[in-house]
Amino acid sequence: MSKIRILPENLSNKIAAGEVVERPASVVKELVENALDANSDRITVEVKGGGRSLIRVADNGEGMNRDDALLSLERYATSKIFTDQDLFAINTLGFRGEALPSIAAVSKFELITRQAAADIGTRIFVDGGKIRAVEEVGAPLGTMITVRQIFFNTPARRKFLKTVPTEMGHVADTLARIAMGRPDVRFQLRHNGKAVKEWSASSDPALRVADVLGTGLSEDLLSVDGSGPGVMVTGWILSGHNTRSTSQGIYIYVNNRFVKDRVIRHAVMACFAGRLMKGRFPVAALFVKVPPDQVDVNVHPTKHEVRFSNQSGVHAAIEKAVATALQAADRSGWEYVPASAPPLGVSEKSHSGNTPTFEPRIAVDNVASGDKSASPTSLVPELQAKTNDTETESLPSPNVERADPSRDNWAFQEPEQLWASHPFSELKIIGQFYDTYIVCESARGLVLIDQHAAHERVAFEALKRAVAETQAPAQRLLMPETLELGYREAAALEKLLSALAQIGFEIEPFGTNAYVISSVPALLARAEAAPLVREIVEKYVAVGIPDDPGRILDPSIELMACHSVIRANQALTLEQSKTLLRQLDGCENPSHCPHGRPTWIKWSVKELEKLFKRIV
Repeated sequence: MSKIRILPENLSNKIAAGEVVERPASVVKELVENALDANSDRITVEVKGGGRSLIRVADNGEGMNRDDALLSLERYATSKIFTDQDLFAINTLGFRGEALPSIAAVSKFELITRQAAADIGTRIFVDGGKIRAVEEVGAPLGTMITVRQIFFNTPARRKFLKTVPTEMGHVADTLARIAMGRPDVRFQLRHNGKAVKEWSASSDPALRVADVLGTGLSEDLLSVDGSGPGVMVTGWILSGHNTRSTSQGIYIYVNNRFVKDRVIRHAVMACFAGRLMKGRFPVAALFVKVPPDQVDVNVHPTKHEVRFSNQSGVHAAIEKAVATALQAADRSGWEYVPASAPPLGVSEKSHSGNTPTFEPRIAVDNVASGDKSASPTSLVPELQAKTNDTETESLPSPNVERADPSRDNWAFQEPEQLWASHPFSELKIIGQFYDTYIVCESARGLVLIDQHAAHERVAFEALKRAVAETQAPAQRLLMPETLELGYREAAALEKLLSALAQIGFEIEPFGTNAYVISSVPALLARAEAAPLVREIVEKYVAVGIPDDPGRILDPSIELMACHSVIRANQALTLEQSKTLLRQLDGCENPSHCPHGRPTWIKWSVKELEKLFKRIV
């Protein structure tokens, strides 16, 4: 007997269903996409038992006649592609011709449909892939599909379904993603006979985006608008203090199709580099338009993945558009508050003892006004001493507005535009709290500056400019330090030696897995070299060495900046505080430290008055 045989149609349909129908949410996705392709502008999704008992999708679209309704239940039958050229220029959401027969193969399936020109509709009932009834029936315009007892005939698949709340959550998320991409359509979601959510049709896409992302976020939406060769990018991103613990808050649409695309997600994350703390992700809704023949949507059965013919061009256009939106968010600055009396809590005199007295090596104002002769590293104040190295967390308080994404990437501006405003130096300094936070006043409220995070940002950008423009100045050690590493660490350091030399490290092999450090960056002349190099190497071992040469040194510069700046619990003079704020104005991204922590937080006057019960 032959070992190879043709599978029965019923079994092959079940296998096909396994590719398309993973859970009730998969059914909702396929049916709603078909409804949109039928030009519906009102779609209702009704679910019972999280979709395990019932899924019903009703629309007011074009509907089908009897013959088309029957053909729609055949495998490989579709109204959306006819030729090879059609397959590579998809303009519809559905096109495979597998969804309906796959769903019908693993459920008790009912389809009722009517076209506008017909007086009567068609009803088809399918039980586990077998058509049991076809009859005429009175029906409204459009199509209604009911799916009962999903996976009733494939118990191995049904046992993998999760609890009712979990499955319902997937259904709600699926419909929300679709609804965000089609603000012109009204969507309704009901569960166990109760209304769960309704998205009214709107001509303003921003309203739909804000509705899906959550209430109270509309004011934080930053508009994204850009283009490149063969690609257009629009959408919205949320300011940096609205983050998520996963990447699920990044909504990506290509030609109105929701996708999970790594290229676009990487471009977004690249723009937020240095703005988010480790383990946090941005929130964005981006709509990418490319010619249909420049994108392949036929990559995966669920149609969640795409492939671009010009991948680098799409990445560049998205990165530029998002970066420009982030820049614009912080250009308005603070409203100027003229100083009156000397601020309380900050002494004009230098402190004595073990407190730092840092003065700029050159006048910061000269650099701010465009003096190109100033060395980038001269922006970093020189510290005479350090005290407590322990950082403290920001003090908790209600309704705190954290640092808004600002000028992380100024590559699209002329240099003289960088200094058009000085939002931080225009703040009125009131004092210093806990020897950690600089207390300031603006016309809009109370502002706290984290002195360590702010100075870390200043030092980080100064070092980056020094490396970009010329080799950073080095300081030879009077007594070279020896560093012994493990095998993996030593291998990583070998790959980093030339890069570290650019920022002032002179490191040479000194036996098996041992190295001698002869020079360090001038900024770190007072720091212990061996522990810092070890920390740099261990970080690369943990996260890997970046492929992009331009970013290889960033983790090293972050650590160097952290080791070289003022700490929490250090008293500052008024002039030191003013210097720090002036230098912060010269930064490309003054609102975040290199690790993504905010450099400032703000309470508006209205928020303070609410706390004091002045207003209700």
